[in-house]
Amino acid sequence: MFRLDPKQAVLDHVSTGAKRAEPSELSPLAIEIAARPVEPTYSPAVVVGVAQGVEAALLLLAGFGLMALGGGDPLVHAITTLAVVALAHLGLNIAGMHRIAAFRTVTVQIWKSVAAWTGAFAALALLVVLFDGGQALSRSWIVAFWATGAIILAGYRFALGTLVRRWTAQGKLKRRTVIVGGGKDAEILIDAIRVGAADDITLFGLFDDRNDDRSPESVASLPKLGRVSDLIEFARRTRVDLVIVSMPLSAETRVLDMLKQLWVLPVDIRLSAHMSKLRFTQKAYSYVGDVPVFDMADRPISDWNRVFKWLFDKVVAIVSLVLLSPVMIATAIAIKLESKGPVFFKQKRHGFNNQLIEMYKFRSMRTDMTDANAVKLVTKDDPRVTKVGKFIRKTSIDELPQLFNVLRGELSIVGPRPHALQAKADNQLYYEAVEGYFARHRVKPGMTGWAQIHGWRGETDTVDKIMQRVNHDLYYIENWSLWLDIKIVALTPVSLFTQRKNAF
Repeated sequence: MFRLDPKQAVLDHVSTGAKRAEPSELSPLAIEIAARPVEPTYSPAVVVGVAQGVEAALLLLAGFGLMALGGGDPLVHAITTLAVVALAHLGLNIAGMHRIAAFRTVTVQIWKSVAAWTGAFAALALLVVLFDGGQALSRSWIVAFWATGAIILAGYRFALGTLVRRWTAQGKLKRRTVIVGGGKDAEILIDAIRVGAADDITLFGLFDDRNDDRSPESVASLPKLGRVSDLIEFARRTRVDLVIVSMPLSAETRVLDMLKQLWVLPVDIRLSAHMSKLRFTQKAYSYVGDVPVFDMADRPISDWNRVFKWLFDKVVAIVSLVLLSPVMIATAIAIKLESKGPVFFKQKRHGFNNQLIEMYKFRSMRTDMTDANAVKLVTKDDPRVTKVGKFIRKTSIDELPQLFNVLRGELSIVGPRPHALQAKADNQLYYEAVEGYFARHRVKPGMTGWAQIHGWRGETDTVDKIMQRVNHDLYYIENWSLWLDIKIVALTPVSLFTQRKNAF
């Protein structure tokens, strides 16, 4: 059967990058929407995972706690507890009870949860009969475990449903969404979302490049906010979680042109399949509520991966600050003894999704010669750099204060290195010299990265050097894993030693 792989088509098409869109003026309505306060939201995948973990923990605690009733073999009771909880967990997954939509129900999730729990005990009873294991298990424990577990599940599911419905009403589980496209197809898509995904989606408006009758100023009472190029600026002023493209599969040129513009944003991009007459295998689709879509691009490092990376950043930053505090204190003293001025140097740089952050470094230049905008890159034997500055730049000790940026959530330990706003290569600003440059900002910048451990550290005075950095950064984003971060951190000290000649 014919299979479509939209993701691969996108990657093949944009692997060489996309030209930077020209800055655009947002419409007054788009500016007003972007200026509205953005409430924090919770990842549905993380909520589901935590809910499953808490549920399993409560049932396990009940099983092990009731073993105090005595009777039977403790080891058999322990194994049985694990097996029953695992079977119940499997049954709940089969029944679709570990989904946000199921959590919003009351009666349905309670009776299905208790039914899955009872089914697990029925399977246990069958095994006991088949293997004549009744002597090793206490009947009173079995009855007590089933009754206690049923009560726990009913109470837990009731509380969970109450909490999830409250979060839904507050919008904490909704994805901030815009539509690309217009006309009748978009109208049908919007109506389908309102019917089948109202609890999961908040729609803000449409973006469409067409200016004729096929793209009116309002579709299904949803306003047109601008062109596709305007969406880039809109998504940098306010958080956008999801972009749904309402275009037919036959409009390949329009779809790919849109993707070439939007792939630099840290958003999920989906192509609506609700109007397509072609039918693919079930695995080809994902769903927004009940609306079938094709996955065209995913926000990197999301859901549980985002949680793991956050924990990794905080743990490494705290441990590093404790271990390296003597080095940092000695550096601060040396800077103050050699020259007048502050110990720290602050510089504006682009962070996640092009947001400006103020990055900390130890001051390595003379106070009257500091270059906050990095208009002129530091070169070998640069007279602006102090003696202490030369040493701390070669050893990257000047970067250690960025650990505070990590704790503030502005940087990661590992990620694309943030560049100064006016940094140039061959007299061209970086984003002018390299196509797809801003795609680096789909994740938080880092203190070290894939490019740095592969030799692309230090001066970036040519277009080729900055292109190599960008290519390595994009490889890191597309192939991120926690193990890759650990590998980069482990190899960073080695690269600092072997690449000292590249740092000035």
